[in-house]
Amino acid sequence: MRLFSTLILCLFLLSCDQLKQITERAGNSTLPPTKEEITAGIREALTVGIKNAVFQTAQENGYYNNSLIRIPFPPEAKKVKDAALDLGLDQQVDQFVETLNHGAEEAAKKASPIFINAIKEMTIQDVYDIWRGDKDAATRYLQQKTQSKLESEFRPVIKEALDEVDITRYWNPIITTYNKLPFTDDLNPNLDEYVLSEGLQGLFTILAFEEEKIRENPAARVTDLLKKVFGYQGPVLNDTN
Repeated sequence: MRLFSTLILCLFLLSCDQLKQITERAGNSTLPPTKEEITAGIREALTVGIKNAVFQTAQENGYYNNSLIRIPFPPEAKKVKDAALDLGLDQQVDQFVETLNHGAEEAAKKASPIFINAIKEMTIQDVYDIWRGDKDAATRYLQQKTQSKLESEFRPVIKEALDEVDITRYWNPIITTYNKLPFTDDLNPNLDEYVLSEGLQGLFTILAFEEEKIRENPAARVTDLLKKVFGYQGPVLNDTN
């Protein structure tokens, strides 16, 4: 992970010689972090958080086995779910929910390059707003900068993923059975858009969790630079203003 972070910083921030000087100075935790260290530290924290968040969500069952972000049966179709369970379609309901989550897992694999581009575009003001901001300030920055791009990139992936797992094989029997019931209004939610919305929300939830760990848990600061930037509690040098 340290090699990954170093390569990203060399590419997007400074020359490797400059980064080496920053890293060496970061080993002295008694000195306030400089402007360059804060900038490098924020970008490294984002890189680490992105790597961890994408790894967790993009792996098999990354959404489905995580109760924090598992995508449930569409809430607006709760009546459909209840009717299906009453009619003994428990297995179909479970399989349907599983395929929703697998679609989001496939889409999450596309997130890293979009996030990295947002890191490249950060200004010094962005850096300081994040450093001195709330525990999810970096996550909110990335969400603001990447939401529309992620939606654009995720949408076709989700559609393809849901087509590949043949979600209609699980959904059609449920919705068809429901719509045949007397005194019911026909329902057919847009599953692609539902998975898109829930998938992005889950990704940012995990990213916020990773950010909070770096800010609050010293053990999550896996490099000297992160330890210095996020562990320093004293006054800041003038050259960081």
